[in-house]
Amino acid sequence: MRWLLALFCFSVASVSQAAFTETIIRKPASTSSVPAPVQAAPTAEGQMIDKVLVLKSERRLQLISRGEPLKTYRISLGKQPKGAKEREGDKKTPEGLYWLDWRKVSDRYNLAMHISYPNISDAAKARRDGVSAGSMIMIHGTPIDEEYPEWYFHTLDWTEGCIAMRNADMREVWNLVKDGTLIEIRP
Repeated sequence: MRWLLALFCFSVASVSQAAFTETIIRKPASTSSVPAPVQAAPTAEGQMIDKVLVLKSERRLQLISRGEPLKTYRISLGKQPKGAKEREGDKKTPEGLYWLDWRKVSDRYNLAMHISYPNISDAAKARRDGVSAGSMIMIHGTPIDEEYPEWYFHTLDWTEGCIAMRNADMREVWNLVKDGTLIEIRP
């Protein structure tokens, strides 16, 4: 009976991710007295960031407020950017729905925000395939290196599966996006 319940839960989780669509409705920001979501931080314009959207094929990261993109940044991906991450060490960036669940100051990559990879579907697929799903997928800045300046990294897909940004952009995202924010990574 437990396996039947587990199969049902896994099926619902898989279908809900596959069927997720986003509708962007462009309208002026409301000045109502509705309280802001706990996980979002106000921008300079008073908007709240409630989602981060990554478009891998366009190498773009967008900050979304109430369905509307507010800011867009250029990003770099894993060294194998096509396809979703399948296992540890494949150098691919995951695809799906995750949370930005914690952050740290990184000695190597300046600021870093952790992505809650693997989700339930990723972990189940890795188990079926008999491999480790991997972990420690982050949005982070670029190394400060005299031999390779920041602009060098900004034009390549160079990470081990993470999402990298210019350090100035990462500082801005760090200040605008709070822990617990939804991140959607699309192909």
